[in-house]
Amino acid sequence: MHLASRGMRVLGLDRDSPPHTQGSTHGETRIIREAYYEHPSYVPLVQRAYECWAELERASGESLFIQTGGLAIGHPDADVVRGALASAVLHGLPHDVLSAGEIRRRVPILAPEADDIAIWEPRAGVLRPELAVSAALRLARQHGATVATDETITGWSATADGVTVTTALGATYAARTLVLAVGAWLAGLVPELADVLTVERQVALWFRPTRDVAAFGPDRCPIMIWEHRNDEAWYGIPDLGGGYKASLHHGGQRVRTPAEVRRTVGDDDIAPVRALLRRYVPALDGPPIRSTVCIYTDTPDADFLVDWHPHHPSVLLASPCSGHGFKFASVIGEVIADLVSTGVSRFDLTRFAATRFDVWGGNHARSPGAQLP
Repeated sequence: MHLASRGMRVLGLDRDSPPHTQGSTHGETRIIREAYYEHPSYVPLVQRAYECWAELERASGESLFIQTGGLAIGHPDADVVRGALASAVLHGLPHDVLSAGEIRRRVPILAPEADDIAIWEPRAGVLRPELAVSAALRLARQHGATVATDETITGWSATADGVTVTTALGATYAARTLVLAVGAWLAGLVPELADVLTVERQVALWFRPTRDVAAFGPDRCPIMIWEHRNDEAWYGIPDLGGGYKASLHHGGQRVRTPAEVRRTVGDDDIAPVRALLRRYVPALDGPPIRSTVCIYTDTPDADFLVDWHPHHPSVLLASPCSGHGFKFASVIGEVIADLVSTGVSRFDLTRFAATRFDVWGGNHARSPGAQLP
């Protein structure tokens, strides 16, 4: 969408027909939050993402974002608490630090432990991923992009003049630049990353409250991410009409390829989430009403990968996102368009450099950090 809106000739290829359920962009809701506990350097990106989502809403006429406020909960030394507070303080973000009693008073459906605290941020909320994907593709087509679905890339090659891509339909395409934003399938197209990236199975579940149903709606229930044990967290998303969504954040089965991901949901997936809800949100103590499986594609440090291929200056790598990337999709699209069209981004992307992985060998065609010198 961003590239086509600048008048560039663009072809998008997808092995499925988006919006679909095979990657990381389904499940009806995704969290967006500003006090970013993962690292303060993400905050400028997510602030621009808010602006880009609003621009997409205006251009498409779709409602893509619901502001609910958000809580990062845990013991005072929990990573999600300390990290969210650090980002809020460094960037001057509106926030409150709540004690366990204040958490209960503000959101009565929650049952924090006595020494839990929370960082409250007012701008957090929910994105609608399927609607967002559909809106972006519709606008891309309106701007002149060609979108080819159900067409799997089988290989690519790069020369001094550009790139060539082949697909399972027997087609061959040539272009000046190739952007590989294929998530869990990236290692299959860039073999150097096979021992770097991990495909992680994730299960999302929806529950009906047994009481206080209205208290779980987006006007009264914030999004939350709750570190219940060191380095272990779960998240919750308010009921938008189809149930309250809850899931573990990481901790899923790790496999090498997306084809190995088990797509069925069993009692082994449900039991740990039900135990957490029974402990922290008692009104959700019941069986799930539905479920889905999605994929995280993890780097060793959980940071993104947005950089030129170290050996092929016409190939841009733009994934994976380690389970926290969808909220950034709007701005990463803009970043990619900037890199492809001008060679530079206004954001510091060195944290996302491909060369932080020692798998490439030899000299690099581009400097680290997805920017031309």
